[in-house]
Amino acid sequence: MAYFYGQRECCQEFRKLGNYTCCAIITLIIMLFSQDPAISHAARAYCIHLIPALFGYAVLQSLIRYFQTQSMIFPMVFTSIASLCMHVPICWFLVFKSGMGHVGAALAIGISYWINVIDLGFYIQYSSACSKTKIVFSRNALLSIAEFFQYAIPSGLIFEWWSFELLTLLAGLLPNPQLETSVLSVCLNITTLHYFIPYAVGASASTRVSNELGAGNPKSAQGAVRVVVIIGIAEAFIVSTFFIFFRNIVGYAYSKDEAVVDYVASMVPLLCMSVSADSIMGTLSGVARGAGFQQIGAYVNLGAYYLVGVPLALFLGFHQLKAKGLWMGMISGSCVQVIILAVVTALTDWQKEVSFAVIVTYISMYYFVQANRNLDQKK
Repeated sequence: MAYFYGQRECCQEFRKLGNYTCCAIITLIIMLFSQDPAISHAARAYCIHLIPALFGYAVLQSLIRYFQTQSMIFPMVFTSIASLCMHVPICWFLVFKSGMGHVGAALAIGISYWINVIDLGFYIQYSSACSKTKIVFSRNALLSIAEFFQYAIPSGLIFEWWSFELLTLLAGLLPNPQLETSVLSVCLNITTLHYFIPYAVGASASTRVSNELGAGNPKSAQGAVRVVVIIGIAEAFIVSTFFIFFRNIVGYAYSKDEAVVDYVASMVPLLCMSVSADSIMGTLSGVARGAGFQQIGAYVNLGAYYLVGVPLALFLGFHQLKAKGLWMGMISGSCVQVIILAVVTALTDWQKEVSFAVIVTYISMYYFVQANRNLDQKK
């Protein structure tokens, strides 16, 4: 450390001095969790270069909700395809040709997010379809921040991804952390890719349910719930069947190491259980968001994953089952969440939710008009 700092100071490379400090801190934080030093150093570099992607992802998610609310699907489809077509060569060049390796993959993710954001921004700016709802930055945009955070913070807790990311840290504490971490990373990547399907169905359900409740159509909202649940069950059956038939070759998509491939094949039955739970849970979570059950979803998430899933994963994972035990624990959390969300959805009084949605809409409009009047009076 002293060598690097002294050399950078003498050479007046002040920016590198700050970079070394940041890298050292992040590496030590990761090693604090008793992770393998080599894995910690690689994760540190990846995390630092992934920071630009966080800002792009935040803007992109806001734009996606903007289009989904207006049922404008094709702009998102076209921009996503364009971003994907550019992501593949960019990622290939940064990872293999530039010699940046996993760091290049992190940069490629950020570049792709921002490409998607820019494409959607141009569409909003120049398309006549967005003329009535065009995004304008003004002081009025700040008036709804309190109301926004009222739903945004509980909604953020709905995502069980936090607990699944914890699995990677726990895998680093197991014997042979390279193998265990590799296998869990593969399984996590597979389930994440799959989750985009039920998440998309849930997003459409969220938009449809919220629109129907706002329009005063409880039966249509209830019908939309039935449809998305059936879609989730059918999708779970199809994907699980695919993984069962190709369980011995799935691992080759991620690694050439026979130990990793065989380990992934043995994890496929658990993956199918996870896929089935995610398919139903993703659609029900979308219904919960559309009906304004963010707080209920947050409590369900905390109870299912952090009171059931994580403790059970710790118990099973560190009692001879290793990665399989960790994954079993999280599956139990997913099953608990599915059961609770299913019960909440089945017991929902949709007529009552319509009345509540109308009241909330009028109250929001009242405060918005009052705030505008106050601003005009100050002027």
